[in-house]
Amino acid sequence: MSLVQQLAGLPVDRVVQLGGVPIDTVAATTTGETAGPVAVVLRPGPTRTPGAFVRAVLDDLERVAVALLPGWLTEAADVPRADPFGLAAVRAAAVRRARGSAHFAPFLAYLAGVALSGRRPPTDPFPSEIRCPGLTRVVADGFGRPRVSLLVEVPAGLDPAGERAVVAGAEWLCHHGRVAVWLAGTPLRHEDRVVSVALTPAAVAPPPPAPATSPTVLGRPHPGSSTEAALEAALAAESWAAGRVWNHYHQSHPLTPPVCLDLLWPTERCVVEVDGPEHCRPDRFEADRQRDVRLQMDGYAVLRFTNARINHDVGAVVHQIGTVIRARRRDMAEGTFHARR
Repeated sequence: MSLVQQLAGLPVDRVVQLGGVPIDTVAATTTGETAGPVAVVLRPGPTRTPGAFVRAVLDDLERVAVALLPGWLTEAADVPRADPFGLAAVRAAAVRRARGSAHFAPFLAYLAGVALSGRRPPTDPFPSEIRCPGLTRVVADGFGRPRVSLLVEVPAGLDPAGERAVVAGAEWLCHHGRVAVWLAGTPLRHEDRVVSVALTPAAVAPPPPAPATSPTVLGRPHPGSSTEAALEAALAAESWAAGRVWNHYHQSHPLTPPVCLDLLWPTERCVVEVDGPEHCRPDRFEADRQRDVRLQMDGYAVLRFTNARINHDVGAVVHQIGTVIRARRRDMAEGTFHARR
């Protein structure tokens, strides 16, 4: 039985624990199939209570939803900037989108504003009971799927209280979001009420070959990208932007394949990725998320900007990059900057 068939046979109304296949392989398998649910990898970290676990998962899921815009609100692609007029336009489009659907209009309008502006309030204006179903619907729409499965990585080293928080929180998400919750990563040792499913590694298909791309030039913008050229021209006028390197290869470990980073400040360990429209495809989006997580584990800050955003308002993009670079340098000067070497 193929891995696709094994995943299709999993229950969609309860929490299950998966074993036998790496979590990223499970996610990649679901993104390659267009008919069933897509599994979104979430890494909430250790928590002590079910409520804290739920909030951590929903915060991670909200970041996914924000990154998927305009996949779930196509009108947002026509809004060039996050000024008051742009925010009003995207919120109005969200309200129209919610009519006649299962979406809750106030929440969808709020989320559209957050996604466009890149800013969210310090406290959630909606309770978890609204966020949970709202976010699962948005993410499913963004991937063009009928539903989504939450593929949650269980942190290592949890004590009995930590495992109880994970299981109870996962059951809450399953019930309130009407969504499948798949636990993966470290097996549960203290909780036995979750059904375990052993997937067959032999059924894992080899990854598809990477598509052929134009060669890149180390240390310079891609010769075929006018967007990278425009960003470089804007950065060249900023004194703080010194030390940047274009199209630099990074390898986390000798046994892992190297990845090409669009733009890097090596000293500050800050990565900027310039995403074309192909990055909106579900398989590319999930691969990008997994790569970003690995870079963050290596101590890098990762910023992603679409071609459209750079072309419409390169000044705002440069300002955001500069804010991060200056903050990293300030932390280095104060001795509070910690990065894995």
